[in-house]
Amino acid sequence: MAGQIKPSGNNGRKRTAAARNPMDAVRTTRTVRKPATRKKKTSAKGTLTPLKILKYAFITLLVSFVIAAGYRYRHGFLYYLGFKTDKRINVLTKEERKIADLRIYEIVSRHKDRVFGMDVSHYQGKIQWDSIERSKGDFPLDFVFIRATAGKNATDTEFLRNWKNSKNAGFIRGAYHYYRPDENSVLQADNFIKTVTLHKGDLPPVIDIEKVPSGQSLDSLKSGLKRYLAKVEKHYGVKPIIYSGESFYTDFLKEEFTGYNLWIANYSFFEDEIRKEWLFWQFTDKGAVKGIDGTIDVNIYNGGLQDLKQLQIP
Repeated sequence: MAGQIKPSGNNGRKRTAAARNPMDAVRTTRTVRKPATRKKKTSAKGTLTPLKILKYAFITLLVSFVIAAGYRYRHGFLYYLGFKTDKRINVLTKEERKIADLRIYEIVSRHKDRVFGMDVSHYQGKIQWDSIERSKGDFPLDFVFIRATAGKNATDTEFLRNWKNSKNAGFIRGAYHYYRPDENSVLQADNFIKTVTLHKGDLPPVIDIEKVPSGQSLDSLKSGLKRYLAKVEKHYGVKPIIYSGESFYTDFLKEEFTGYNLWIANYSFFEDEIRKEWLFWQFTDKGAVKGIDGTIDVNIYNGGLQDLKQLQIP
């Protein structure tokens, strides 16, 4: 009879569950799909994207750079680690070493066939010339440039003392003038000439020019330099040497002053060999020499000692 008929147990439970919560079937479907979604994300991790390629390329480039720099400056690194035994440069203890010295020792090791020297002024105070050991120290020292004058009327307070004592100490000496671009060039030449008497064996006069004028044009600067150089050359009978920073010389002087010998300052970590067009190279301002307080500029002459002697005033 209809009133006594009962639904099957299994079918009844299924219908009852669906009636209670119709979303259960949807949840079940979602639960089954989740692992597939995770697998898709996991597989994406191994895919090379443009960002990953760029990252790996950068790391490779960085490692290559470090290896190349280490090989190029291997002499300095070996000295820093205590393995360098060259007596010409192996003087400072590890405790005295500074990172800046790494480049100095590397350059010295690359130029053992060249001549080293320094340049000084009153900024070094009273130099103990009799304490300087020219053949020892971090680099051998054979020549020195001494600041004599600046501008139209200034004289370096230590010039006369340094000029006399450097020769007594055995240095090949030279004098330089610090050129002030906004002052009269002829008066500056007169200032140098009346202060410096060059003798047989001295180096040619040097003009130090490294600043642009603030009160005149670059054309006026160049005209003034030409007048200065002409007057100094006429007085001493020898062509002056031009000192300047590499960038300044390249940007402002190179086109019109190519006939002069160059003394170039360049302290770049990546500049480790003197260029053929440089007669002198000031490669650091962090040199240390016994008998001089503080640091000094160190220079390389582009030749041997006999070549340097040929440059001396006859």
